[in-house]
Amino acid sequence: MGVSQTDGRMEGWLYTIRQNRFGLQFSRKRYFVLRDNNLTSYKSVPSADNEEPDRRASLDSCIRVNDNGRESFHRKILFIFTLYNTSNHSDQLKLGASSPEEAAKWIRSLQDASLKGSPFPDCDFVSHSERGLVRLDVSKRSRRKNSVDWTNYTSTNTNYSSVNPEVTAPDVIAPSPWKIFGCQNGLRLFKEAKDWDSRGRHWDDHAAIMAVGVIDGTSEEIFNTLMSLGPLRSEWDFCFYRGSVVEHLDGHTDIIYQQLYSDWLPWGMKPRDLLLRRYWRREDDGTYVILCHSVYHKKCPPGKGYVRACVKSGGYVVTPMNNGTQSMVKHMIAIDWRSWNLYMRPSSARSITIRMVERVAALREMFRAKHGQFFSNLSSGDFMTTKTLSKNKTRAVSFEGNKLDEVVKSEVTIMAGEEAEKTSSPRPSFMELNDMSDEFFDVLEPHESSGFDSFIRDTSPQGPQLKLPSAAGLVKKLQDLAVQKKGYVDLQEVAMEENVTYLYGATLQKDPSFSAPCSWATADPSTFLIRGSNYLKDHQKEKAKGTMMQMMGADWISSDKREDDLGGRLGGIVQDFAAEGRPEFFFIVNIQVPGSAMYTLAMYYMLNTPLEENPLLHGFVNGDDAYRNSRFKLIPHISKGSWIVKQSVGKKACLLGQALETRYVRGKNYLELDIDVGSSTVARGVTNLVLGYLNNLVIEMAFLIQANTEEELPEVLLGTCRLNYLDVSKSVRER
Repeated sequence: MGVSQTDGRMEGWLYTIRQNRFGLQFSRKRYFVLRDNNLTSYKSVPSADNEEPDRRASLDSCIRVNDNGRESFHRKILFIFTLYNTSNHSDQLKLGASSPEEAAKWIRSLQDASLKGSPFPDCDFVSHSERGLVRLDVSKRSRRKNSVDWTNYTSTNTNYSSVNPEVTAPDVIAPSPWKIFGCQNGLRLFKEAKDWDSRGRHWDDHAAIMAVGVIDGTSEEIFNTLMSLGPLRSEWDFCFYRGSVVEHLDGHTDIIYQQLYSDWLPWGMKPRDLLLRRYWRREDDGTYVILCHSVYHKKCPPGKGYVRACVKSGGYVVTPMNNGTQSMVKHMIAIDWRSWNLYMRPSSARSITIRMVERVAALREMFRAKHGQFFSNLSSGDFMTTKTLSKNKTRAVSFEGNKLDEVVKSEVTIMAGEEAEKTSSPRPSFMELNDMSDEFFDVLEPHESSGFDSFIRDTSPQGPQLKLPSAAGLVKKLQDLAVQKKGYVDLQEVAMEENVTYLYGATLQKDPSFSAPCSWATADPSTFLIRGSNYLKDHQKEKAKGTMMQMMGADWISSDKREDDLGGRLGGIVQDFAAEGRPEFFFIVNIQVPGSAMYTLAMYYMLNTPLEENPLLHGFVNGDDAYRNSRFKLIPHISKGSWIVKQSVGKKACLLGQALETRYVRGKNYLELDIDVGSSTVARGVTNLVLGYLNNLVIEMAFLIQANTEEELPEVLLGTCRLNYLDVSKSVRER
């Protein structure tokens, strides 16, 4: 549909997504205009700037924008994002754009507009109707000073990635895990080099192999092509026979099934199929990341005559180049072909894997042949084709350790359900932009089950998490429980073990030697890059030289609910210090991770000097939530782990308060940040992927308060943390 950005004004066609009283979702096409912090909508393009809109909303710093990914309505793919009020999550507006690029522009502009919104919202939302202007009385938030520093944010009429160099530059110093071993079909070929293999000559049994090439196409066009499971894929993917979407988990994650051709495999080798959990996201610089790995699904066994191969990690990274006219495409895969034949030596398996990543060359040639006459008219529905592969009864294979147990699978009617919209707030809100009065005046667009013809209906009973006995090590039972809840289970998932004796701040053991599993230590500060003294002039970052605080302990807890305000609980290290009347101040980062249970990862940092001697920290501790949300940063780094996890987490600093819902608890001698990872669709997808590999990872993190002025520079890390091979089965069970 296209968007226009001029003079701080953004406008274009969007779709409002909502539910009618019968529970059916449908969309309405409306023309939206965003100017300053005012969002207005029209049924047609306004003929004049002073034309009265049909609906209007004012944005302030309490408004968040959540990227919900892609959905389908009436066979049209839309990229969804939701505006919601942090003080009332039922006060929200769900919008859809026709492309991921348009959605990204709107999300960035709306985020900037909310940050620049009025700090004194006497009347948050105003609605227009045909009968005239109607002022709506709403509950007022307490007035507060405008403490947000806007130095770091760009205006809505600029390209964010071209203005801010932090978008593309990593904030972690780490060696490349890849070693080049050849060049073929115009592609550079790499393998994943191990730490102990300095010459890069060792090959694993199932080596991770990557092909890198440049394609004459935009990153968005290539992304749409890679996501296709329809006829378009047969024009470049010589490995692919047919496929479908088995289950749609959310707008960024789905379960897909693929059958591979056998004519490119060695003679006598049975055809292979794949069942993958696929996750995607778009970076601020226009890079698209598509990640996948094998999963188990009780309703999707191997096809008749096929052997189920196991993708340990794989995917694509599509990065724009040359002002977006070209893209660098990286295709990586580590796969176990599950062949028991004697002729299938490791070298043969590597040859098949190398042949598979060479699909990038075929993709490049297709774009070279068709660019300019094909992709501009590419139907968005094409890359979501999901035909049911077989409606006949087949034999299902369920994994139990390394054993295969056959059961009979009946014909399944695959359907999808859409999350119901939250009930409307009793006060006027974003819902005024949803055109409730138009519910039966426009032709309804029936809910298309998120655009998929093939989904698994979730028939699991809703209710609290089942408590597993401590001896629950039977993989079969664990798989059945997980599959009932979410329809699939990662092959790496393990049981959760109970433990009830603990002390807050000490449930995770410390191990400075970095050798003990499920332990913590401090990370080397020089690994992380922070803003230097002249950052506002040269935009250069420098190695951190130390930390402001000392890490005192960590918690690794699992429970059936959120565990907030750990610092205020009796029996913990924070309250022990307070009871003794000691002056030390604590800073607690409580990361709440949704999974088979709610996992709580909390890091405790202690400041030995008076809080008043650290002006930036003092202002953060005693500031309002808007200021805190605009300043608190996390720099993540997976120092040891598979490519798929490293790629999903990245090495870029993130303003957590802008990306995730964060609650701040101010105690007598502490400030705690309770960060809900599940509040973001994108973050939830990354977390679900990471949890499957958790006990094979070394995770490093650094926390800091962003410096925006010369007086605040250079930045100083609050603290660092290194988490060694965490295990969900060893998390402490909260009662």
